[in-house]
Parts: sequence; structure tokens; C-alpha cells
Amino acid sequence: MQIDKEVNPHFEDFIFNWEYKTYFLVGGYGSSKSYHIGLKLILKLLQEKRKALVVREVFETIRDSTFSLLEEIIEDLDLAHVIKTRVSPLRIDFPNGSQIIFKGMDKPAKLKSINNVTIVWIEECSELKYEGYKELLGRARHPSLPIHFILSTNPVGEDNWSYTHFFKDELKEIFILDDKELYKKRIIKLNNTYYHHSTADDNLFLPKSYIEQLDELKTYDPDLYRVARRGRFGINGTRVLPQFEVMQHDLVINNIGDIPKRYYRNGMDFGFVESYNAVIRMAIDDKKKYLYIYWEYYKNKMTDDKTAEDIKEFRENKELIIADSAEPKTITYYNQEGFKMIGAKKGPGSRLQNTKKIKRFKKIICSDNCPNTIRELKNLTYAVDKQGNIIEDEFNIDSHSLSAIWYGLDGYEVSNIKDRKNYSGKGAR
Repeated sequence: MQIDKEVNPHFEDFIFNWEYKTYFLVGGYGSSKSYHIGLKLILKLLQEKRKALVVREVFETIRDSTFSLLEEIIEDLDLAHVIKTRVSPLRIDFPNGSQIIFKGMDKPAKLKSINNVTIVWIEECSELKYEGYKELLGRARHPSLPIHFILSTNPVGEDNWSYTHFFKDELKEIFILDDKELYKKRIIKLNNTYYHHSTADDNLFLPKSYIEQLDELKTYDPDLYRVARRGRFGINGTRVLPQFEVMQHDLVINNIGDIPKRYYRNGMDFGFVESYNAVIRMAIDDKKKYLYIYWEYYKNKMTDDKTAEDIKEFRENKELIIADSAEPKTITYYNQEGFKMIGAKKGPGSRLQNTKKIKRFKKIICSDNCPNTIRELKNLTYAVDKQGNIIEDEFNIDSHSLSAIWYGLDGYEVSNIKDRKNYSGKGAR
């Protein structure tokens, strides 16, 4: 069967390449990545008898997205008379016995019915939970045919698993690929994975008006512009600490050398299984209103006795640690072990007030020796409600380093310029 179909040049190699286990496609709006994945899938299933699985996080979204797209491609190729689509259940049957089935990860019990699937397309993969992706990896197998996974997504935040798995995970200190290199080269083949980046410029069939509409986002929604127009990962939302920056450790130590000892602070947040024990050493430049972060301890699944051994230098140096007052028994334990530890004052609205206090620093400068603090604070954004409004005391992640900083700064106030009278030099004093 000969099929003539004009495609976008940037996708030509991808459509016919089946040499890799994983195909990861990321791009902006209108780049045509989903269309070319659908075309790739149909051509393969016409050529070989295979069963393919198309997955989204929510099953109800499939009918009007991937299934509808595949129907469109089949009609576009004038193959509706030989490739049959069915809606109950959602399924596409090919004349050679190939089949496409559709599942939602919100109904995991239905995954048990998957047999002999050799190709899995995960559309909007960033919406899936990482556990769901690993579940699919374990279920796809065949006695003779190679297995292929195709993942497609618009870029999201760098804290999403689709970024940490395929590019870098700073918490686990895993580096696979610099995403900036992908944006430059557009296609990279690495570690049995085929990376593909695309934007609206790669879709020659788009009307000019659509691209102009995407370009307008740059003025009024830079975050959406980065995602929709440029197709790049980054920070989604409003940053909590836009004044946060990273500096070489030696420079930080040099800068804090003349700061009086009374402006050195230590804070601790307690954690165990999912959360972390976080201890932060800080120094405050009270004149410049700079906060320096120069040392961190960050571990979980640690009992108190093991943590006490890890941070015994605080006991030996008699350094005061201000910790989470919600754990009085833990604070008592550390004091009994010879540490100098007190609980921070906490009350209604303290999360919001502590956050506002930290935001008043003109600069927050972090040593590059503190990777977990950097990971948490440089990408920290406000949570939003259903209407898209910022929730000022909730964030996109549970930042243990931020909590430790809150506690460590207990009792210190950053002057707020809004609280000062505006003297003109001529008015009454």
C-alpha cells in the first residue's frame, strides 16, 4: 500500500525512525508533534501487526483528543474504508490485525487487561504521575517484538518528573541532558532515547495569524509565552523569591567575613519519611539587607540519634539552632544530647508573615555548596486557587529549606520601607 502524505520537514526523520526504545517529544503550541506521532503510529501498524496503547492521565479526555486526532489522520490518508474506528470501547482496528487501544491512568485496574502491547503513546505525559509511568514501563512486554514508548508534552516546570527523568534531577544529583542543548540542536539521540523539540515555526501548515497570536503572549504572559511559543521548560507561576541568586562558596564566605556574630543564624525543620531534616546556616548583612545562606544539611529517613551525630558540630561549637516549635519532644531530645536548641514562635498567619519577612531582603545569596536549598528556592512559586489567584502562604512544593530559614530568622525583623514615613526634607518631622 502506497501512501502519499506531505509532512513538516522537522518531523521526517522522527516518523520513520524506530531504532530507539523511547521517543520524547516536547514543544510549543501548534508545533504539530501530536499529529506526527499519530501519523507515525498509523504507518507502523499498517506495516507490522502490532498492538499499540494510547494513554492519558484522565480517560474522559481521550475521546476528544488523541482518538479524534487519529480519526482525522485516517480520513486525511483516505484509509477510513480499511481502518475501522470504534467508540464502545474506544479502539482502532487495522486490516492486518493491528490494533490501537486507549486507557486512562485514572482507572489503573483497566491496565491489567493489557496484553502484548509493543508501542505505548503517552500524550501530555507531564500530567501523569511518575508512578504511573513506571507502571507502564513494567507492563509493556512482548516475546519477540521490540518495545517502544512515545511521550509527548508541552513543557512544564522543572520540578515535573518529565523534566527530572529525561534531563536532570538536582535533588538526586542526576544529569542526563541539558535541555538548552536540545533547544539548540532540536533532535538528540542519547541513551536509547530520541529527543525531539519543536515550535510553531516547524509547522508549515499553520496560518500566520496563529503565530502572531502566540507572539503577543510575550507582552502580557511571559510564562505562557515560554511554554506556548518557545516550547521550553522553566519556572511556571510567580516566583516567591525573585531576589534569590547563587554565588560561588568562596565568595560567599568572603562576603560574610565581617558580619558581626549576632547576625549569624541557624534554623532547622524536622522531617522523616517524605519530608526532610533541613538545617540552614545563614548570615545577615543588616546594613545592606542581604541574606546569605552558606551551609545546609538535608536528609530524610534519619532517626534523631543519627541526625544528632551528623550535626554534632553545632553541639561542639555551642551554636544556637532555632527549630520548628511544633516538635517539642524532638527539641527536648536535642537539648538532652547537649545541643542548644529552642523553638521558633509560631502563631496564626506565621507562614505568611515569615514569607513576607524574607521577601523584604534586597538579595538572598546562596552558596553553590547548598544544592537542595538552590533547587527549592530558585523554582519556588506561589500556589494558586481555582480562579488562578495567588495563595500567599502556599507554594508549588513543600520547601524544607524555606521552613528552616523561617525558624532561623525568628526574632529578626527586616525593615519594611512601607512602614517608614516619606520625608521630603521640607515637611514636618
